[in-house]
Amino acid sequence: MFDPVIAPSGTLLGLLQRGRGDGTLHALTAPRAEALAALNHCVLRDPRHDWQVENRSLYYARLYLDLNGELDEIEAHLFDVEDAFDTDESRTGLALAVLGHLASYGRRDALALLRRYAASGANWTWALDELALRDDDAGLRALAAPVLARFAADAEGEAELAAAVRDAFEPRPWRLWAEDPRESIATRVRAAQETGCFDRWQRQMRPTGPRPGWSVQAVFEWAQQGVERGAALHVPAARCLSAVAGPEDRPEILSAAGDGSDGARCTALRYLADSNDPDALDLIEGAVTTGSTLVVEAAVDAFERMRSVAAVDRARRWARRPDPLGAAAGRMLACRGGAKDSELVLAALREAVRGEGPDAPTLWTLVDGAGRLGIACAAPVLRHVYRETASSHLRGRSARALAATDPSFATGFAVECLWDCEESTREIAARHAETGDARVVERLRRLAADPAEEAEVQTAVRSRIGPDAPAV
Repeated sequence: MFDPVIAPSGTLLGLLQRGRGDGTLHALTAPRAEALAALNHCVLRDPRHDWQVENRSLYYARLYLDLNGELDEIEAHLFDVEDAFDTDESRTGLALAVLGHLASYGRRDALALLRRYAASGANWTWALDELALRDDDAGLRALAAPVLARFAADAEGEAELAAAVRDAFEPRPWRLWAEDPRESIATRVRAAQETGCFDRWQRQMRPTGPRPGWSVQAVFEWAQQGVERGAALHVPAARCLSAVAGPEDRPEILSAAGDGSDGARCTALRYLADSNDPDALDLIEGAVTTGSTLVVEAAVDAFERMRSVAAVDRARRWARRPDPLGAAAGRMLACRGGAKDSELVLAALREAVRGEGPDAPTLWTLVDGAGRLGIACAAPVLRHVYRETASSHLRGRSARALAATDPSFATGFAVECLWDCEESTREIAARHAETGDARVVERLRRLAADPAEEAEVQTAVRSRIGPDAPAV
């Protein structure tokens, strides 16, 4: 999947793509045709950079309900001829998840589309999972024949069926079909269930990688073999090293950390950092200066895992370095520093936004640190990240940090956060939004009454308006 093109944050499309609460608020006041066009664009061209983590489906489903939106474009997208050629679940996953939420709200047209797609679409497993949560037994039983027809009645087809049953996210349809009165269906499904259980047991029993009893050198060689195959094995290798290495092996490990092969060096650095070896910090600094890209990344990662006072002190020395170790030092201070480190964390936050933009991965930790340390001067930068980032998770972290640093949060961003796509962000808003705003009170009541809302959000809402607030 290619990275999506995100429209500017000041446009309706850009707001909806980001999942911002202001997207919903603007859509509800925009011309209906314009709002639906932007909404369909988002659902049919998933705007998330990490579609497996970021939430959008409930956010978009609620907007379809508010706009009384038709599902014609979703139907055309699902049943387009492209579905036969582009079978990546990211092409249709968001649309299917939106239909699932709409079905839970009682939209029968959404339920019908899910049933049709489960019977004939390429991403049928996703549609079936959505139906498993929302359809009745009769609707699911009707899908048994078309789903099983996907699998040939030969050894290869039965193996594929067993894998589908074993890997199903929601097992309810398969359990229903195993008890189907049609013996031909029930027999195939029960056999697939038994095969899947046996396959799972075999995988669990199959030994992988080194075991205690290996030598230190054997662990290093295994890690290097991984490098040569393009697989980074230094993390499991470091764990194995913890099992096989004794005090007498320390000189060999120190030597590998200083000038060993890439696999051995990465493994040794990780092991020494995890064990708080007194030479670990100097060796990490040397690795960042002389190592390959792989070694530098492993050294930085090993450093950030350290918890010692010595590591935090060293971070204060390294924080202004213009290299990956300096960036890691800023993140360490954001996580483990004290009030006296606020200036260094703020400097790292500003530099990251200037140099890498509002979607830089390093911002996740730095934004959290600004909030943890209560750095009031960070509020303008945090507001910029909140507005511009395409990541709804990073925006949520920015909202949490703003709640701790920005006195205007309760009457500003907290209000729009009540409509945000991420439940954790809605929870923050429910705890902080100023109830003097009539929109806030109405929204809190609707969230409290919405059966699709997360329990944590509803708990936060009821802490503000009471458990017996009437629905709006």
